[in-house]
Parts: sequence; C-alpha cells; structure tokens
Amino acid sequence: MSQTRVVVVGSANMDLVAMAPSLPRLGETMLGTDFVMVPGGKGANQAIAAARAGASCAFLGAIGSDAFGVTLRARITAAGVDTAQLRVAYGTSGVALVMVNAQGENAIVVTPGANDALVGLTDEELATVRGADVLVAQLEIPVQTVTAAATAARAAGTRVILNAAPARDLPAELLAAVDLLVVNEGEAQALTGRGREEPRALLDLAPRAVLTHGGAGAWYVDRDGTDLHVPAFQVDVVDSTAAGDAFTAALAVGWGEGRDLVDAVRWASAAGAACVRRLGASVALPQRAEIDELYARG
Repeated sequence: MSQTRVVVVGSANMDLVAMAPSLPRLGETMLGTDFVMVPGGKGANQAIAAARAGASCAFLGAIGSDAFGVTLRARITAAGVDTAQLRVAYGTSGVALVMVNAQGENAIVVTPGANDALVGLTDEELATVRGADVLVAQLEIPVQTVTAAATAARAAGTRVILNAAPARDLPAELLAAVDLLVVNEGEAQALTGRGREEPRALLDLAPRAVLTHGGAGAWYVDRDGTDLHVPAFQVDVVDSTAAGDAFTAALAVGWGEGRDLVDAVRWASAAGAACVRRLGASVALPQRAEIDELYARG
C-alpha cells in the first residue's frame, strides 16, 4: 500500500498552556500547577497528527516573522511535516492562550496573527492541493482561502474534509466542494440549530458528516442512509485540547488508506482517545502505534 498523501491548509499558533485545579472565574487569579509552550493551531495540529498517523503530509499555512514563527516552523518540520510552502508574514504569529482544569476541560483564546494573512493561494500551493489524496481544512484562516483550496481539490478529484471549527457561515461554493464535514456538538448547533440529537441535519450541508461529542463518542451519517454511533474508547483524560484535531487527521489518513468511513471513524476515535492522555496540543498527538493499540481493544 502506497503512503497516503494528505495536505492540510489551516492555522499555526503558539499554544501557551496553563494547568490549574479549575478554570478561573472573571476577575479571579489562581495558582496553576503546570505550564507548557507548544506548537498549535488546528491546521498545524492536524498536519502533525496526520504525519504521526502514517501519512505523507504537507502543510499550507502562515507564521509570523517573530521568534514564535521560527519555533513553529522548526517543530512542525521536526514532526515530519513538509513545510516547504509555509509562508512567513511580517508581524506576529498566531497565539493561543489555553487554560486546562484538573478534569481535562479547557478554555481557549486565540489571536490569529499571521493566519489572517493566508490569502490568495499561489499556483504552486494549488498544485500541492491537487496532488493530494485528501485535503483537510478548518476555519481558523480566511474562509475564501479554504474555499479556493477545496474548489481546486474537488476539480482534481482530491477528497475534501472540512472541520468546520470555529463554526461560521459557510459559502455555497465551499459546501459544494466538501466530501465530509466534521464538527463537534457546539459547531453542529451553530451550523444547523440542532445538536447531537439530530446529526442528520448536517446532511443539508454535506453528503457525509461526523459529529463528535467527546466521551459520548461520534456519530457518522451520510445521504445513503447510514446513521451510526461509534462509542468512545475509555481512557484517563488529562487534557482534551487537541483531541478533535487528532480525530480529524486520523480520519483523513484512514479514509485515504482505503478504510470504509465507518471503520475510519472508529480508528479516528482511537486517535482522539490516545491524545487526551497527555497534556498539551501537538505534543499529545499520538503516533500510529498508539492509535493501533487502542483500536485493537475494539
């Protein structure tokens, strides 16, 4: 089996992560228990996760001209991701301020920085998209860039997975190019007005959809009539920050490798579960052997 080629177009941030017994209330200062500074952003996370899950992965994104940008490039490249087309925009890199409580729940504030400069894909970038087996995109970058990448992918026969996070209005041109929509319950509610009780509402937006809900598992639906709940793998949760990114990336890799989508969702669920066992975003993303080990528990 040849190695699946995944291209991720999306955001890159430096994540500043603080652990504390609970999330602070407005106006409250509390002592934390741990701190890490790691590469993040949904795009960078998903690119690293795809590489660790076994894909050949290229990342299209933008970093700033600051010290965070230098570190971001070095660490994303060290994870095995092709960053040859990672842009540098003058100014600050994207930054995420992440607070995590003792139960692994989090609160996050993101400042986009250079991510907002990722507009006007070049001919070389579009050629990279067209050469992929699967394109993965999110919505932390300008939506017109996501639309351009997805449209080019669809025209070339490349599968398009859209992780519609954060939820926002989706242009018809983008939706027409999406093969598989991945959202959590909050995003589904924002996009359709319905939560996990009606996952099939997502099929008004795309021909296939996955609705994730943490420890409650995931739902896969499609326009052929499939409506299936995939239970979550039971693990001790340390930090859920990047679990959705691990899930989406593994879903892309599994689908690209030829798994049917129901099985790909199960394998992706194992990736998400493996991720939450460690603190941090990109540093917690699992290697393929970890995913396979959990998946084998079945």
